[in-house]
Amino acid sequence: MKVLIAEDDSLIRQGLRELLQVEGYQVIEAPDGAVALASFREHQPDFVCLDVMMPHLSGYDVCRQIRQENSDVPIIFITAKSEEIDKVLGLELGADDFITKPFGVREVQARVRAVSRRCLKRQTPSPEKEPFDMGDLTIHPLELRAKRGEEAIDLSLRDLAILQLLH
Repeated sequence: MKVLIAEDDSLIRQGLRELLQVEGYQVIEAPDGAVALASFREHQPDFVCLDVMMPHLSGYDVCRQIRQENSDVPIIFITAKSEEIDKVLGLELGADDFITKPFGVREVQARVRAVSRRCLKRQTPSPEKEPFDMGDLTIHPLELRAKRGEEAIDLSLRDLAILQLLH
């Protein structure tokens, strides 16, 4: 699954890249809004993480353009702008979620997994997306979850790929 990270702060961009790559995502990076829009058009990512305040084009402008071209791709704003009006504007422009800086690793992982589940459910059905059993676990690829009885276990894309290989 491909994700575009558009963030002008190189340290935050690097941290997000490392976090998402460990989770099993293919990451495309953009240091500003203009590069983000060009990268979106070239790579057609499965979802986008956008900073709001970037050079050349703001995240809001990039979101607006993406929504004109593709109404389905999920967009998560990751920004220092934490006022209610900023969140409302982002959501009204078509964002699916809003994470404020500073953020925790677990919050980003949880929100990205939620977006990934929606992306996986939109894809064409195939045998590797069907639930399967491994011992006392039932793996649900489209949900990025495994279940043992009533207990649900969240999975990353990497976890899922390993389980599918072992199956």
